[in-house]
Amino acid sequence: MQAKVAVKDFAELRRHWCWGLGGMIGFWGAIAALPAQAGICVSELAGALDAIATQPSLQSARVGVYVETQGEAADRQVLYARNAQQFFIPASNVKLLTTAAALDFLGPDYRIRTSVYGEAAAVTDLRVVGRGDPSLTREDLVNLAQQIAQSGVRQVSTLTGDDSYFSGSPVNPNWEWEDVQAGYGAPVNSLISDRNAINLSLVPQMIGQPLQVVWDIPTPASSWRVVNQSRTVAPGEAEFVSVGRDLGQPVLYVSGQLTAGSEAETAAIAIPDPAAYFIDRFRLALEAQGIAVGQTTVTLEPMTAPANELAFHQSPLLAELLIPTNRNSTNLYAESLLKTLGVAFSAQRPDQATEAGITAVTALLARLGVNPEEFAIADGSGLSRHNLATPAALVNLLQIMARHSQSAVYRDSLAVAGISGTLRNRLLDTPLEGNFYGKTGAVSSNVSLSGYMTPPSYQPLVVSILINNANQRASVLRQIIDEMLLTLAQLEDC
Repeated sequence: MQAKVAVKDFAELRRHWCWGLGGMIGFWGAIAALPAQAGICVSELAGALDAIATQPSLQSARVGVYVETQGEAADRQVLYARNAQQFFIPASNVKLLTTAAALDFLGPDYRIRTSVYGEAAAVTDLRVVGRGDPSLTREDLVNLAQQIAQSGVRQVSTLTGDDSYFSGSPVNPNWEWEDVQAGYGAPVNSLISDRNAINLSLVPQMIGQPLQVVWDIPTPASSWRVVNQSRTVAPGEAEFVSVGRDLGQPVLYVSGQLTAGSEAETAAIAIPDPAAYFIDRFRLALEAQGIAVGQTTVTLEPMTAPANELAFHQSPLLAELLIPTNRNSTNLYAESLLKTLGVAFSAQRPDQATEAGITAVTALLARLGVNPEEFAIADGSGLSRHNLATPAALVNLLQIMARHSQSAVYRDSLAVAGISGTLRNRLLDTPLEGNFYGKTGAVSSNVSLSGYMTPPSYQPLVVSILINNANQRASVLRQIIDEMLLTLAQLEDC
């Protein structure tokens, strides 16, 4: 079965970008033109935010907003609530739930260990046991191979990849077809390398020729069949590209067109069989160390007897893993953490790591004080459209984590307006640059943002804004959310 994803329709994106840029310039200009002492009293806030939430461009949308002053439960003041107790699709705001539970239960110093078992003999069998480290790279596999060589191994009879730690399907059944073959929707298994995705570039050639497909590493070209129906066109013609892959085998489909002399377009596709890819990359790393490898295989059966660990690799601290998860909104990291929780929280090995992770997150957040009736998750990243949460639940979670023993780690994992992550290009040159820490989210027709705000002339706030079922582009919805935030930034005690 073939699935495709549009990477870029250049004409459409340029039209959207220009419209959005003009609107943003006008918007920021209007903000800059406000009197230096302009402010909003709390009594005026509801009217100002209602006007934004009910504008014609949101006529088809549902808007949920909840704003509280930050503090102890007894001291918090609700400044604004709109559909705050209703369910919304939170998109990647789900990562706030997953990472809070992981940080609370596993602790900031938790690491994920990848082990290689065998005998320190010239000829041996090796078994690589993965435990879902989302950060493991080709360079880490080289380091493992070097450790094996240093142990005295010169030949491997059978190299086995143990992909059993995360039980159940590596692909979430609640994800859309167009997501599961894209790099951002890569499968999440126990043996992960290079985020289970392959990057490539589409390079224009001479007019009339197909676009050149350039892989980020040379080996995929020999193992993938490329069906290339793209072409290079003359300057001035429309540009659009579609890249997809077969869902069951390594077949890449490329179509569309780019103009001669234009820049290459990049894309990422999910690896169909990540465990086999992992073990093949490790085989190459071993052979580069002069270690001959005979048979390779992958198993889903865990080891039943103790074994000798010849080599290992440890992930960065959990506190560091939270940064790509929240700040850069990397789905693979969030799903790995969800499954890790499922294994660690369960009394015995679960049949389905994802389901066990969902149970763990729900139970752990309930312990912290988040009402489990105010959210329902289907994954750890927010990619599923089956996730639900209320704005009030997200604000309550952020309030709880602000007073958690690991509050600084949690807060520092978030994107910062105008500075880092998914917020680096938002709220630039405004009072909120550097003063809003938050988590963005976007899936088709749904955009979200929740986080911590420090207004210049008011006490710190906790905010959640969710927009669902909109018929506007995500860029327009983000601008509307930013307008709400900048309205809040004008709050004064009066």
